[in-house]
Amino acid sequence: MMKAPLDKNKVKQMNPLVLSFVGDAVETLRVRTRLALESSEKAHALHLKTSALVNAKAQSEQVEKILSCLTEEEGEIYHRARNSKNHHHAKNYSVSDYRRASGLEAVIGYLYLSGEEERLSELFDKMENV
Repeated sequence: MMKAPLDKNKVKQMNPLVLSFVGDAVETLRVRTRLALESSEKAHALHLKTSALVNAKAQSEQVEKILSCLTEEEGEIYHRARNSKNHHHAKNYSVSDYRRASGLEAVIGYLYLSGEEERLSELFDKMENV
C-alpha cells in the first residue's frame, strides 16, 4: 500500500494518537481482508464480524496476548499512546479498555509506517492465535 516506509525516528516523533488512528485502519483492513477471503457472506455480515473483532474491548484483550513480547521501542510507543490525553472514548467500553486499545493501535500504526511488515505480521499472528 505505502510507497516506502518512513524513517523510524520521524514515526516515533508522531503524536501517539495519530499512530493509533493509522493502526486502527491497518487492523480493520487486515481483519476485513481475512474475513472476506474466508467467507462468502454478504458485506453487512462481514461488517458485523469485523466490528466484533476490532473494538476497544477486543483490542484490550489482544494487548494481553502480546504485551510481554513487545520490544522496548514498541513498549514505549504503547505506553505513550495508552497514557495520552484523549478527550473521547468509546461509549460502550471502559476508559481502561479504550486506552489499552489506543496503545495497541499505536504500535500497529508505528510498525506499519516504519515498514516493519514482518514484525507486524508476527504480532497479528500472536493476537489471533494465542
